[in-house]
Amino acid sequence: MSAFLRRQDDGRARLDLLVTGARCAGCISKIEREVSRLPGVDSVRLNLSTGRLAIGLTSANVDPGRIISALDRLGYPATPFDPGAALIQRDREGRRLILALAVAGFGAMNAMMFSVPIWAGLFDQELGPATRSLMMWMSAIVGAPCAIFAGMPFFQSAWRSLRAGRANMDVPISVGVILTLAISFSETILNGRDAYFDAAVSLLFLLLIGRWLDHVLRARARSAAGDLLALQAPAACVVDGQGRERSVPLGDLR
Repeated sequence: MSAFLRRQDDGRARLDLLVTGARCAGCISKIEREVSRLPGVDSVRLNLSTGRLAIGLTSANVDPGRIISALDRLGYPATPFDPGAALIQRDREGRRLILALAVAGFGAMNAMMFSVPIWAGLFDQELGPATRSLMMWMSAIVGAPCAIFAGMPFFQSAWRSLRAGRANMDVPISVGVILTLAISFSETILNGRDAYFDAAVSLLFLLLIGRWLDHVLRARARSAAGDLLALQAPAACVVDGQGRERSVPLGDLR
């Protein structure tokens, strides 16, 4: 991994990594604090919008693999930063969120269709135990698979964090959804009164709306930053033999 170090004139080096899984200020603080403790690390700065982790090293002899391994133990996989790869990763994440959001919306609407008769039966309307049990099982058949699929972005993030011995904001979400599904299945099997399959998938639907909006706003922030950088394109003033001046891009100089 030493080939990805950018050596500087003063003997120091710089390493840029693409970090996935960071979603909040707590993630930024955790990553910057833990990486800064590693030997040979001089400075750490994470850009949450782009996922770019800029690391200043005291020398070019520091092993970047140790930094990547430390991030992996924290639950944040990292690779050398490549703008093209970062764009592909963001597009993949956006498509994944849209698919999970669509599944959660489908599950919420259809699970609610079977929950409404159960609610009506609680107000002394005609709904026998057998019919209530059937409605609960139908709600489970529709809601539980949708909740499991739509909750995968939260479950995977929570598992990476727990495997590293830590907790992020996706851990309580995952615990709540899993416990809700478990209690609902228990009530359904035991012919209980209440089941909450519709609530679990509806909660995920609302949370995914927020996560998708966060993804879109980050993309707009990156686009605005890119436009500003484009306005600051570096140029050089070239003077020919007759003293005439002209501007050319720096990349065209030899």
